Amino acid sequence: MSAALLDVRHLKKFFKTPRGQLHAVDDVSFSIQAGRTLGVVGESGCGKSTLGRTILHLIPPTEGEIFFEGEDISHMDSKAFKNSRQQMQIIFQDPYSSLNPRMTVEDIITEPLLIFHTHPDPAERKRYVEQLMDAVGLASRLARSYPHELDGGRRQRIGVARALALRPKFIVCDEPVSALDVSIQAQILNLMQDLQEEMGLTYLFITHDLSVVKHVSDDICVMYLGKMVEKCSTEELFRSTCHPYTQALLSAIPIPTPHAAEGRILLKGELSSPIDPKPGCRFAPRCPRACPACFETSPELREVAPGHVVACHLCGEIPS
Repeated sequence: MSAALLDVRHLKKFFKTPRGQLHAVDDVSFSIQAGRTLGVVGESGCGKSTLGRTILHLIPPTEGEIFFEGEDISHMDSKAFKNSRQQMQIIFQDPYSSLNPRMTVEDIITEPLLIFHTHPDPAERKRYVEQLMDAVGLASRLARSYPHELDGGRRQRIGVARALALRPKFIVCDEPVSALDVSIQAQILNLMQDLQEEMGLTYLFITHDLSVVKHVSDDICVMYLGKMVEKCSTEELFRSTCHPYTQALLSAIPIPTPHAAEGRILLKGELSSPIDPKPGCRFAPRCPRACPACFETSPELREVAPGHVVACHLCGEIPS
């Protein structure tokens, strides 16, 4: 297998609060091969977005290493990171708040080109922006429109075009369809998959919707309160789920049958605090199978099948 495009090793991001250190991302490791998609799923507040933004240096990491194309970019200053920035982009969750309301569609897509001086000739730059708009399905007549004049789907297409403007190799997709209607979601997901095939893009796809991540991802990483609790191929996850938290997430996927709710796993108990967390599994207070060891020591990630890692003391006892 070729070297990974992105290699994240023991990444941590802590935030200082009046009550202590908030462990938003705590010792997360993974790698992504070029041209593939890693889906990151979990409940709101589990650290998904913080993980993506830390990788892109939108917020600085506390500890850990980040390698992009074999180069250590973990603690580069902004000047040194500028070249890597061109190769690593993000599509934000809200397609309205992430766009400048005072700029037209054309100006928004052009801005990265001006910052990085990639197309100095105005006529060439304008043609390139038109090509980007066409690639993401935006009509050229919308070039002088403002974000508030467009619907959510078109706004998100602007965000996709802006992310593609510098021809990146890696894109963090931070819940790019969660704010859109279902029919528009499908259009944007299909667009992103088509662009990935055409341009050889690599995605880190962040979402809370397992039905979406199943459609777009090659591999899936499940996070809970800053920790990675399970990671494997998409096919393996839906065929042989091991961690009880992942099983609960899968059971919550809506199924249009009269008795679908009967197999749903309802989690009870209180969420553990991510601020200076106590020893033990963070999911233990809500886990229906928790044993005394779960409250005493934190489970380490271990491989239960080729490419399938799980952080659970009872993994061998959980039926697949």
